[in-house]
Amino acid sequence: MTKRSHYLFTSESVSEGHPDKVADRISDEVVDAFLAADPYARVACETMVTTNRIILAGEVRGPDGVIESLEERIRGAVKAIGYEQAGFDWRNAHYECYLHAQSADIAMGVDASSNKDEGAGDQGIMFGYATNETPELMPATLQYSHNILHRLADARHSGEQPDLEPDAKSQVTLEYENGKPVRAASIVLSTQHREGLTPADVSEIVRPYILKVFPDGFITDETEWHVNPTGNFVIGGPDGDCGLTGRKIIVDTYGGAAPHGGGAFSGKDPTKVDRSGAYACRYLAKNVVAAGLAEKCTIQIGYAIGVAHPLSFYVDLHGKAEIDPAKLEKALPEMIGGATPRAIREHLKLNRPIYARTTAYGHFGRTPDADGGFSWEKTDLVDALRGLA
Repeated sequence: MTKRSHYLFTSESVSEGHPDKVADRISDEVVDAFLAADPYARVACETMVTTNRIILAGEVRGPDGVIESLEERIRGAVKAIGYEQAGFDWRNAHYECYLHAQSADIAMGVDASSNKDEGAGDQGIMFGYATNETPELMPATLQYSHNILHRLADARHSGEQPDLEPDAKSQVTLEYENGKPVRAASIVLSTQHREGLTPADVSEIVRPYILKVFPDGFITDETEWHVNPTGNFVIGGPDGDCGLTGRKIIVDTYGGAAPHGGGAFSGKDPTKVDRSGAYACRYLAKNVVAAGLAEKCTIQIGYAIGVAHPLSFYVDLHGKAEIDPAKLEKALPEMIGGATPRAIREHLKLNRPIYARTTAYGHFGRTPDADGGFSWEKTDLVDALRGLA
């Protein structure tokens, strides 16, 4: 197959106020609440939000009293996002909780016992990816899409731009030459706003923030701009569109530039390999690229429910590399204790209430926090990996 040297590629992002992201945030607030009470609690929480309604459902195992404390925490999260609108208000949205005890059959397969290690919480395939297109080692189209919305959210929260409302979507198309991004072909932004603003008004507000996101020379006279192309975006968030947990998995990961295993992250405790396995894959792929062993790296791990050790571990260095990928397939799992669910959780210290912050602007490409948040973004394996080359 001939590698293409010139092409366009597009990724999108959505803001913390997008209805699906509101649902993700609520589900991960539930995860954090349980892990704060018991680091080994089990949570699988789904959320639906619609016009002045918040509905939770799923399975949990943890200390008594956590479920009863959730409503106040969830309303606080909705307030922090910024929803005090007639159609969705943190103070009076109707709240319903249908969380119940985890299935004993699932618990039996996952829990460690005298004759077996902790097993994976489900079968499935997980992917991780890294590329040297950006300092964050993320695909440029997605990283710039995230950065646009993050900057606008900061301006809204600070009061600098009070005419902006929480719901927003961005989309960036870049032109690639010889596999590297060189120019912004088009920029799309749709943002909820206060009544009375025209698309031209909104464009004037957002354009300076967008310009700061891109490297010098990326935006040219040929770059197409589409700001609020529908003409009006006053009704938004859960009032404008029903939101559900787990519907933005490509936004959460690599913007379509790499494969995705199919399982969402939010609402799941770290025994679920949909989450912890994907975090481990990103961690290892990022360290491979950070070590200079390849310009791009994709990793896949396969698991079976109740089985500790991976069924498969695959490394793709996309042709241009300083090491045989087969060598990494042997070495990388051992760097994280064999890549078992327990070893991943312990290596990355995932049994902590660190997940609500992941639900907007991507789970990857973030800066590790002092309290352990985004631990999978560390590059602490670089020296060991360089020693393998």
